[in-house]
Amino acid sequence: MSKQVKKPNNRFMCRDLSASQLSWLITSSIFLFVGTTVGVAQVKTAHKSGFTLQLLHTSDQEAGVPALKDVPNFSAVLNALKNQDANRDGKPDYPNTLILSSGDAYIPSPFLFASDTVFGGQGRGDILILNALGFGAIAFGNHEFDLGTGVVADLIRPQEDYPGTKFPYLSTNIDFSTDKDLAKLVTADGQEASKIPNKIARSTIITVNGEKIGVVGATTPTLRSISSPGGVTVLPKEFNDRDAADIAALAAEIQTSVDTLLTKNPEINKVILLAHMQQIAVEQKLAELLKGVDIIVAGGSNTLLADKTDRLRVGDKSAGTYPILKKAADGNPIAVVNTDGNYRYVGRLVVNFDANGVIIPKNIDSKISGVYATDSPGVAAVGGKPDAKIVAITEALKKVIIAQDSLIFGKTNVFLNGWRGDVRTQETNFGNLTAEANLAIAKRYDPKTVISIKNGGGIRDNIGIYTFPPGSTRSQDVIKLPPQANPVAGKKEKEISQLDIINALRFNNGLTLVTLNATELLAVIEHSVAAIAPGATPGSFPQVAGLAFSFDPNLPAGKRVKSLAIKDRKGKIIDVVVKNAELVGDSNRIFRTVTLNFLAGGGDGYPFPKRERVDLTSKDADNSKRTGLATFAADGSEQDALAEYLAANFKQIPFTQRDVPPAEDTRIQNLKLRKDVVF
Repeated sequence: MSKQVKKPNNRFMCRDLSASQLSWLITSSIFLFVGTTVGVAQVKTAHKSGFTLQLLHTSDQEAGVPALKDVPNFSAVLNALKNQDANRDGKPDYPNTLILSSGDAYIPSPFLFASDTVFGGQGRGDILILNALGFGAIAFGNHEFDLGTGVVADLIRPQEDYPGTKFPYLSTNIDFSTDKDLAKLVTADGQEASKIPNKIARSTIITVNGEKIGVVGATTPTLRSISSPGGVTVLPKEFNDRDAADIAALAAEIQTSVDTLLTKNPEINKVILLAHMQQIAVEQKLAELLKGVDIIVAGGSNTLLADKTDRLRVGDKSAGTYPILKKAADGNPIAVVNTDGNYRYVGRLVVNFDANGVIIPKNIDSKISGVYATDSPGVAAVGGKPDAKIVAITEALKKVIIAQDSLIFGKTNVFLNGWRGDVRTQETNFGNLTAEANLAIAKRYDPKTVISIKNGGGIRDNIGIYTFPPGSTRSQDVIKLPPQANPVAGKKEKEISQLDIINALRFNNGLTLVTLNATELLAVIEHSVAAIAPGATPGSFPQVAGLAFSFDPNLPAGKRVKSLAIKDRKGKIIDVVVKNAELVGDSNRIFRTVTLNFLAGGGDGYPFPKRERVDLTSKDADNSKRTGLATFAADGSEQDALAEYLAANFKQIPFTQRDVPPAEDTRIQNLKLRKDVVF
C-alpha cells in the first residue's frame, strides 16, 4: 500500500477536562464537531510525512474447548499477516505492526481450569498464549473479573515458574487503588508498554520502529452488575447505555486520560482506544464524542465486522462494514473495528496517517484490511503455520480436558442451542433444559419451589455441533447435530459428558432460593426483557421453567409484559399472574423461586428481594463429601444440577426437545414475532 500525504488538518487537545465534567455533560449532547474545543486548544505537532500502521487485533478471546484448535490456528494467521512478504524481498510488507486486544482475554471454562493441573494455577495457559502471540497491551473486559480480583492479580503478576503478563492491562475508568488485590499492581500512566509488564495502568505508549503510539483502555461501566470486580471503583458509577448524558460522562473519563497522555507526550499524534463496552453502539457513540483518538478497538459484543472481500467462517454473517468510519468531535475521521471472539478471527487494519497523525480513510484497502478467519481454510489461505509454543500449551491442556469427556451423564438426540445471540434474545431448548434442571434440584430442598429463572448470559456454548453439507457455505443450509463421538475418551455419539456440561455452563453459578410476591415477580420478568432492542444481546435476557409469559419489545421498558402464568411440567396453568398487561389477584401472594446466586445478589441488575434467601451451593471443597453421581461440581451448583438431572431423566432415554424459531416459542413469547398463546 503506497503512502499518501494528506493536507494538514490540525486537531486539538483538551486541558483541565477532569475539572469540568459538568461542562462535558452539558455540551456532549449537542456536541459541535469541527473547531469545538473544551479548555485550552493545542495544535498537535506535525513531524513526519506520513506513517502506515498494521493493527492486528481481537477481543473476547474467552477460550473454551473449541480453542484447542482455534488458538493454534489463530497464531498461524496472526504470524502470517505480521510477517507477510508479498514481493519476497525478505522484508515484511508492513513492518509497523501492533497487536492489541480490547479485553475478555480469558473466561472461566474447562480451558482455564485445566491450567491448574498443567501450569499450577487456573488461567495461566491463557496468559502464556497471549504472551506468545505478542500482545502489546490489553484492556480489561468484564470476564477478567468473573472469579474475583484475587485471580486477576494471580494471573498478572510474575511468580515462580510463571512470568505473568508480558504486557500491561489497561482501563482508564476503573480505580484499582480501592481493591486490596490489585492496588499494588497499578503503575504510572503513559509509560512504554515494554517497561511495565505485569502492571495495570490507564494508558501506555508503544513505540513501533521509532514511532510512538498512545494506547488507552476503557471498560464497560456496567462491570459491577455483570461480573465480580471486588473492591475496584468503576466510573461513571451510574450508567445507562441508552442515556446520552451517561455516554458523555464516560467519554469525559476517557478524554481525560487521552489529554493527559498527549499533553505529557507532545510528540505523539496517534492514539488507539481499547474499549470494552459490551454493545458496539456504545463504542460508535464514543467515537463521535472523543478528540485525539484515531482508532477504537471495540469489545464485548462479539460483533463481526467484515467487508465484501472477507471470507467468513461457514455460517457466519457480517454485522457491519469493516471498519466503521465516524467523524470524531475534533472533526477528524475515526475508525471503529471489531471481530467475533473466541479466537475465531484476526482483525487487520492497515491504515495510513498523514503528517498530523490523522487517518486517511480512502487509503484503507478492503482487500488487505478486514477479518481473517482462523479455520483450516483461513490458515491455508495465508500460508500460516501454528506457533510451536502455542501448540505445546494447547496440547498439554487438551490431555486434561479429554479426560473430562469420558464421564457421561446423559444423552440427547438433538442439538442443544447455547449460541450467544440466541440465549440472550429468545427461548432455547438448552435454556429450557438447564432451567428445568435447576428447578428439579431446588424442589429437593424446598418442594414448594415452582419457578426457575436464570440469565441467558450464563450459558456460554452449545452442546452439539454445527456442520454443513459438502461445498455449502450458506447459513440456511446449516445442520445442527447432537454431541459427536470422542473415541479417544470412549465417548459415543449423542452422549453428554462432564466436559460438555462445564464448557456450556462455564461460570457454574450457585443456586439460590428466593421468595417473590406477585408484584416482585412481575418486576423481575419486566427487568429480564427490558434491555431487548434491535441489535442488542443482553446477558440479562432470561431462560425459565415453571412459567410462561409474553412481552412486546416495542413498548417502553418496564411495561412490556402482557401475559404471565405459572405452569406445571405438563403445561397446565397453576396461577394467572398477569393478563392484558394487568396484575391479577392478590399482589402479595408468594412464589418460591430458584435463581442463580449471581442474580439474587443483584447481578445483571435483577431486582430480587433479599429476604428468605437460601443459598444451595455446598461450601465443602472436599469432593469425597459431595452427594449424587456428579461429584466434579459442588452440590447445589448449576453444573451439578444439570448433570444430576440428565442422569436421572436422560441417561437411557435421550432428550428430544428440538430447538425452534422464536415464532414457535411458548415459554417466552415475543409478540413482535408471534401471537400471545400463554393462556
